[in-house]
Amino acid sequence: MIAGVGDWGRRAACQGMSPDALFVQGSEQGRAKAVCTGCPVRTECLADALDNRIEFGIWGGMTERERRALLRRRPSVTSWKQLFNAARAEHDEQRDAEASGRAQGARRMAS
Repeated sequence: MIAGVGDWGRRAACQGMSPDALFVQGSEQGRAKAVCTGCPVRTECLADALDNRIEFGIWGGMTERERRALLRRRPSVTSWKQLFNAARAEHDEQRDAEASGRAQGARRMAS
């Protein structure tokens, strides 16, 4: 885990790794990004990097170049944390509504 991050850092897939493994260049970036795959706090990590304009290293599965490009594409975003939380809440609501609809349909079929 990288020092200075929020509470989410304790749950990160990179917890216990050497920071040098995440601050790499070239072809090594792919291996570093793979650590983020399936990480339970990937969006928190990415939001922290974007909100704080962290320039170096792999954060949330993105390289510094990828983060800069995203910041250029979405200059109006003032809080990536808020944006990601809102998107997650909307996704969860949609998933719950779909699950509820399937359950109601199954009950109707069973009656």
